[in-house]
Amino acid sequence: MNKPLAAAAFALLLTGAAAAPAVAQSTRDGAATPTVAVTYAGTVALSNCSGSVVRVPNSLPTDPALVLSNGHCLESGMPAAGQVIKDKASSRSFSLLNASGSKVATLRASKISYATMTDTDISIYQLTKTYAQISSEYGINALTLNDAHPVQGTAIKVVSGYWKRTYSCNVDGFSYLLKEGEWTWKDSLRYTSACNTIGGTSGSPVIDTTTGKVVAVNNTGNEDGGRCTENNPCEVDQNGTVTVRQGINYAQQTYIIVPCVGPGNKIDLNRAGCTLPKP
Repeated sequence: MNKPLAAAAFALLLTGAAAAPAVAQSTRDGAATPTVAVTYAGTVALSNCSGSVVRVPNSLPTDPALVLSNGHCLESGMPAAGQVIKDKASSRSFSLLNASGSKVATLRASKISYATMTDTDISIYQLTKTYAQISSEYGINALTLNDAHPVQGTAIKVVSGYWKRTYSCNVDGFSYLLKEGEWTWKDSLRYTSACNTIGGTSGSPVIDTTTGKVVAVNNTGNEDGGRCTENNPCEVDQNGTVTVRQGINYAQQTYIIVPCVGPGNKIDLNRAGCTLPKP
């Protein structure tokens, strides 16, 4: 995993520039594809990881806001394989960033709405403020989760609120299964090599630069070339063939979250189309 960090000892060395303004991106046929400006607005820094304030397409301004990060970033430690956490009280705090990466507020959770490291690696916190309150008080809008499977070759940015660093690359492909230690994740998104994410970037939103929507949440990478061990995930295809890609990093797709969010931003695992693991 892109290990959660207890301290930012190397922050001055690893911080990056703010996200670039919108530009035109060339496609294979030479036509220009418009891109959106991807900034730090809406991202958050946790005590040990990164995250973002997110909404689903049907979320209302009056709904309690949600923060998305990784399951392995939970304040209580990493969930075991097969473990699902639902509606657990939490008062965790998050540093909310503006477009340039400056902290504008401290947000606080009321509960962990959902968290797991089974099939995926996500944590979803419900906040004490609504989207409307955050927008009115701090001028920050939530990032929207895309409701469709991302496409190979898509240009993306991984935006870390912890390091205030942005990585730019493309979707290289997808791993049928990704195994790391005791955990197994399904249909993981693999980056091209330019997204060389590090510890503390866990939980960063992965943003499609054409739509500006979140397509995945950054979570791991093979650091040492190890085979299926902690910090050295391996890919497993439908036939059981194992592939190790040293130095390559991965994220967990987020479109699967959208069907599980009901009215009032309540996580409802019994909704039609929801495939997230149940407790």
